[in-house]
Amino acid sequence: MLIKEAYVDEVFTLFIEELGGPIDRQEVPVSSIERYRGKLPDKLLEYWAEHGWSGYGNGIFWLVNPQEYEGVVASWIEGTKLEQHDTYHLIARGAFGGLYLWGERTGYSLKISSIVSRCVIHDFEPTPEIMDRRLQDFLLSISVKSNDFGDLFKPARKKLGTLRHDEMYGYVPALMLGGPDTLDHLEKVKAVEHLIFLSQLAPLEPYSFSDIQF
Repeated sequence: MLIKEAYVDEVFTLFIEELGGPIDRQEVPVSSIERYRGKLPDKLLEYWAEHGWSGYGNGIFWLVNPQEYEGVVASWIEGTKLEQHDTYHLIARGAFGGLYLWGERTGYSLKISSIVSRCVIHDFEPTPEIMDRRLQDFLLSISVKSNDFGDLFKPARKKLGTLRHDEMYGYVPALMLGGPDTLDHLEKVKAVEHLIFLSQLAPLEPYSFSDIQF
């Protein structure tokens, strides 16, 4: 048991070393942990209890409360093939609206790039016994670069300020409406409202290398 716990600590330590320490921590109530027991990996629930819902890397990546994003998930996948494929919960997001979704059956198998209405889908079906390892692999796969957009995170943070837990950087007008992808058109916006707005601009389409096509 001690060896297993040491590995868990090492994984989260490596995650923080890659991204940077936590900001704007939100404590996770026991009711939230129980709400997702059996739906999300036990290790993720342990991380919630110990580390809360927080931003990392000065807010470039966030571990979030899935309940707050139920409407976001519904707005993106309703009417798509994904709706029948699995039951998804948003467990993390990036500063520019990269959405990381965990499937109850497929684990981390869906990432949505909300600003361009594209997604990466993998048709995994891990056994329940390895869901914790899948969660750890997911955390170790996260990088600053993969959550940046056009190397604009640092300039956006300098111009607009550090994000809070309910905020993201969004283009105004949105890229899917023809807006330019420049710093001058970035604003700090409310994450949930903006993500739902983006979902209404264009149909969600998979990247060509995704395992599942709509």
